[in-house]
Amino acid sequence: MAVNTTTETTDTQAAAAAPNRPPQLRAARVRRQGVIKFVILFVTLAFLFVPLVSMLVFTLRHPLSGRWSLAPWIAIFTGNGESLGADLTVLWQGLGASLALCAVTVVLMLLLMVPTMVIVHIRSKALERAIEWVATLPLTIPAIVLVVGLGPIYRWLSSAVFDTNPIWLCFAYVVLVMPFAFRAIAVGLNSIDVKTLVEASRSLGASWPKVFFRVIIPNLWQSILSASFISIAVVLGEYTVASLLGRMNLQVALYQLGQSNSQISTAMSLLALLFGVVLLVALDLISEHIGRSRTGETKEGK
Repeated sequence: MAVNTTTETTDTQAAAAAPNRPPQLRAARVRRQGVIKFVILFVTLAFLFVPLVSMLVFTLRHPLSGRWSLAPWIAIFTGNGESLGADLTVLWQGLGASLALCAVTVVLMLLLMVPTMVIVHIRSKALERAIEWVATLPLTIPAIVLVVGLGPIYRWLSSAVFDTNPIWLCFAYVVLVMPFAFRAIAVGLNSIDVKTLVEASRSLGASWPKVFFRVIIPNLWQSILSASFISIAVVLGEYTVASLLGRMNLQVALYQLGQSNSQISTAMSLLALLFGVVLLVALDLISEHIGRSRTGETKEGK
């Protein structure tokens, strides 16, 4: 007991003495913390931006002659790469296929995930955990293993039902984006009291379609946008499935274009990365706008 009392007394004295440290020591500690934060931020930014800057320099400086030129960027924006020995037709085909895949994949993902997750969230928590386990499986299964299973299915679909159009990759891409879409929508569902909203709406005579589209969906807009933007980013960056299944998308087109002109291919890759950054910034701005709108509506209601 005496030892414990002595220890407690010492801790109390140390805690009381901490705020009374000399200003010089407190300032030195703040400076050390500032230096540590700066170093961590600098290393992180260098890790992220040095490869991007290297890619930009590669597109501007010819690797053999060392001559600086904007020719690769001019070729992309004018659509004429013949002067650089590159046929940009395959690039536009891949870009068009990827954009179409983004739209179809997002629509299929939302039609599949949103109603299912809302119903399961209301009815059964146990089933919700089972669906979460199924939805996150693509994260644990390598893409090349998925292709091994999808290959025979796509061969049969191409010969007996559909054709070899790249748009049918949307079914495989829905599987790939499920983990990210599930987590984004689950965050939105957990942030609101879905059961209370449903019970209140039903008690006022609203039908199930009206409850879903006029009560639940408006409260999930931010999560739906997050799931959609993440899905678009995943589809634009996917290469393995399209390549091994012999379909054309943006990444496959960039690979083929890189065989004839790597500078144009790298420049287009940078534009694709920039597009992803724009999506993330747009998501942040839209989320902030939705939050402000809800805050304004709450104040007006009061």
